[in-house]
Amino acid sequence: MACTNEFIEFLCDILRPLGEVRSKKMMGDYVIYVNEKCVITACDNNAYVKKLPCIADMMADAETGSPYQGAKEAYILDLSDTRKVLKVIETLWEHLPFPESKKK
Repeated sequence: MACTNEFIEFLCDILRPLGEVRSKKMMGDYVIYVNEKCVITACDNNAYVKKLPCIADMMADAETGSPYQGAKEAYILDLSDTRKVLKVIETLWEHLPFPESKKK
């Protein structure tokens, strides 16, 4: 089951305090960018974030799963706690690289 438009809009609205937010549809699901860094993979109306040490303490009791077959295990964000979501994404954003520019 792919993400609904309502879920993607809800997710993007939560993240707006962090800056420019955009979604990009990829193979039926979505990736969410904040200030041009990919921070969330959204699949089946769940928001997945990379399991990185910088957020391990904050996500210690979070559910985990794989957004799609063959993907690495990731944390699933609990979107009911907006403050925690913003703190997790803000911390994650600081540790993720900007996407490499495509060569022409």
